[in-house]
Amino acid sequence: MGVRNYLIEGVSGTGKTSVATELQQRGYHVVHGDRELAYEGDPQTGEPLDGSARGEHIPDAAFRHRHHLWDVDKVKALMADRSHPISFFCGGSRNFHRFIDLFDEVFELDVDLETLKRRLAGRPDDEFGGKPDEQELVVRLHATKEDIPGNATTIDATAPLAAVVDAILSKCGKTD
Repeated sequence: MGVRNYLIEGVSGTGKTSVATELQQRGYHVVHGDRELAYEGDPQTGEPLDGSARGEHIPDAAFRHRHHLWDVDKVKALMADRSHPISFFCGGSRNFHRFIDLFDEVFELDVDLETLKRRLAGRPDDEFGGKPDEQELVVRLHATKEDIPGNATTIDATAPLAAVVDAILSKCGKTD
């Protein structure tokens, strides 16, 4: 994937997808982890869950969140490909501890609570964070930071999108 690989994390609503899209528009290689690498699985073993265990019959946001994983073998394979000078992996997973040390740096997009609630309120129901139970979970995760890697560099994602991306690129030694 990249000679240098960066992870962009943050709770739902902090702007990971928007940052990924902006990076792509600027010509950078981006992996949308929540679209390209994610599946519902056992956080301990990585085994995919069957339909009943995935919550198809139990719409529990906390369960779905705890079981949102990235395919570790795919992450490692993408990182082993050195055809891009820089790659940005954008999204979140509950099993990041299995590959976090492979990244050159980890960035956490962070916003204040008011901004987060406003962004979540504008989400459609079919996007995570769009339903009331999901919003409640995201607000709790924002407060506790329990899903954010401890080694992450915080980026103020309340700034305009171009400034957020500029801040990330600056920390990567790049300027556009």
